[in-house]
Amino acid sequence: MAVPKKRTGKSAQGHRRANWKGSVPETTICTNCGATILTHTVCTECGTYKGKQVSKKASKPENKAE
Repeated sequence: MAVPKKRTGKSAQGHRRANWKGSVPETTICTNCGATILTHTVCTECGTYKGKQVSKKASKPENKAE
């Protein structure tokens, strides 16, 4: 089993981890409703993907007065 002979110093550890950077996810605008969405995903506002309706979005519930 591989076991390190020496402890890795904080500087060397920091140099190695310096390349781990977060990235901003790519976004686009929905062609149907104009909302900002992640690329290659169904629009969370209207439920369309590539111009086709793929998900039923629940409309606002109507209050039935009795």
